[in-house]
Amino acid sequence: MKKFNLETYIKGWIIGNFEPTLLNTNDFEIAIKRYKKEDYEEPHYHKLATEWTIIVEGSVKMNDKIYYKNDIIKIEPNETTDFKCLTDVITVVIKIPCVKNDKYN
Repeated sequence: MKKFNLETYIKGWIIGNFEPTLLNTNDFEIAIKRYKKEDYEEPHYHKLATEWTIIVEGSVKMNDKIYYKNDIIKIEPNETTDFKCLTDVITVVIKIPCVKNDKYN
């Protein structure tokens, strides 16, 4: 058994083709992300990856729609979204496949 710490990983990204990582793979990416109320990510999209954002705690606004704890949002390739935290938020994000530099504004 090995122990790891989420604080070791960049912006919560724990699996994917980057360093540091728990598992280096091009197949998918996983992150556990923490945000503060009012944090905001500008509109962006991925050309190749499909992204699932799972709201574990809190509420967010994406494309003028509000999502709450336990909501799962699927974002298709080329679908643009922003991300505003209405409360403190914890998410799990899964992207398939893992493609470096696949984030566009």
